[in-house]
Amino acid sequence: MTMTFEQACTTVCAPGTMFEIVEREVDGLPMKQFAGAPTNITALFELAALADDEFLVYEDERWNMSDVLRQAGQIGDVLANQLGVTHGDRVALAMRNYPEWISSFVAIVSIGAVAVPLNAWWQQDELLFAIEDSGATVVLADQERLERILGPRPDSETVNVTLVGVRGTDRFRSVAALEDLIVDGADMPKVEIEPEDNMTILYTSGTTGRPKGAVSTHRAVVHALLAFAARGAVGALVEPPPGGPVTDPDNAPQSVFMLCVPLFHVTGLVPVMLGAFLGGSKLVMTHRWDPDRALELIEREGVTNFVGVPTMSWDLLEAPTFAQRDTSSLVSVGGGGAPMPPELVQRIEHNFSHGRPGLGYGMTETNAYGPQNSGSAFVENPTSTGRVVPIMELRVTDADGTVLARGETGEIWFRSPSLISGYWNRPEATADTIVDGWLRSGDIGHLDEQGFVYVSDRAKDMVLRGGENIYSIEVEAAIYEHDAVYEAAVYGVPHERLGEELACHVMVKPGRSLEAGELQQFLRERVAMFKVPSLVTIVHESLPRNASGKILKRDLRDSYLDH
Repeated sequence: MTMTFEQACTTVCAPGTMFEIVEREVDGLPMKQFAGAPTNITALFELAALADDEFLVYEDERWNMSDVLRQAGQIGDVLANQLGVTHGDRVALAMRNYPEWISSFVAIVSIGAVAVPLNAWWQQDELLFAIEDSGATVVLADQERLERILGPRPDSETVNVTLVGVRGTDRFRSVAALEDLIVDGADMPKVEIEPEDNMTILYTSGTTGRPKGAVSTHRAVVHALLAFAARGAVGALVEPPPGGPVTDPDNAPQSVFMLCVPLFHVTGLVPVMLGAFLGGSKLVMTHRWDPDRALELIEREGVTNFVGVPTMSWDLLEAPTFAQRDTSSLVSVGGGGAPMPPELVQRIEHNFSHGRPGLGYGMTETNAYGPQNSGSAFVENPTSTGRVVPIMELRVTDADGTVLARGETGEIWFRSPSLISGYWNRPEATADTIVDGWLRSGDIGHLDEQGFVYVSDRAKDMVLRGGENIYSIEVEAAIYEHDAVYEAAVYGVPHERLGEELACHVMVKPGRSLEAGELQQFLRERVAMFKVPSLVTIVHESLPRNASGKILKRDLRDSYLDH
């Protein structure tokens, strides 16, 4: 029997259940928490060790859970007993998505140190900034990142930090290889870790200025993982999976997640990678994103959940091999990192035999947890980012912080035990973002009467044209309805009379053409005249994005203004 969303939340979070919610004090403020939340993340790894299923597929490599945890224990020994890493020290990870990324992360946080994942796209200056800013004492890096950190000279003294090479140190005589440091039979040192101990520093993918290090405690990450699990349980009651609800969890088939987003990004790290430890799922990773290779692996590995940014879902649907591949194992196609155009929601719904569309709206500052929309609720409400389980509270305020009524548009605020504790060494930025336990998202939107969240725009991306507010997401959604459009970004440029003028960049699909006037006429039939971009740039190459999949509108704006 199916339930309403509210009934399902009540059932899943009822007293005595694993997701029971109680109110406890954190930093002097009352906070909803899961009553049975473990003290720290190591409980998750101990739980995962009870089963030894296949856990990780990286290209053609296969790792069981015991393989990953054994290597994690050895790396923990290297860090603590050979390199002198102690409780609270920061250890950075600078590598692409390798199996060693995962085992290294497990090792770092299990010995009470703080994991600092570095953006693998960064160049030398950016990598050195984050290493110095975080105060990392050790950096575990692959060869490509070592080359960037050290620069052109293999024995450069550019950085005063212990470097350990992963999967190759060929050019660097001064860098020890992880494989040479590992001692057979070594195990994880035992360390006492409290809920409020720092666990991660994730650098925000800001498009301007230096990134900020968002600090999360063990309590925050654990609660984010439990919130995702609770939301999954609620979804299964509202809309049971094919074949009906799972009645015997111990004999349920293993979920298989395709991880296409970087592990240094909060989506890849928390709900997907750490979530796989909690849920006993298998992870499928590739060396780099290639939609045809992804489709091959979906078919070969029986992938059930595809997690990427929306453009990756577009890529799957547009891939030349899509029609030839068996994607019937998929039950969920989606992810996060950027809004999903309603046109894409419909294409996913109608082009996968069992895969339903899904989207999560979270932030680095919430450990990725936030409203989620999936299945029929998403199809029926394609412009909404969904609803949350009661562990998270939301409100919408005006510019002065006054709470607005349902349906009114303003800034979205979050309150949850999954929030970061602040920004590393940035007290002013912390005070600006976290107010009395509430986190200001910087997003503009509203809540409807059913609790669905609608995000109109980032506050900084809203275009004010002649006194009219224009939300770029709305216009982009209309642009995506044109069957020649592959990617779109709408932004404002200065205008002497109107204040701002609406502009857009549009990438057309391969082999297709589109004229600016044709697109403008198409939009006039779908949005108000003042929302039709007066400046249209048509391109045939992908729009610039950061590592989390967000289109860099500032770069597009600057490129237009430079012409």
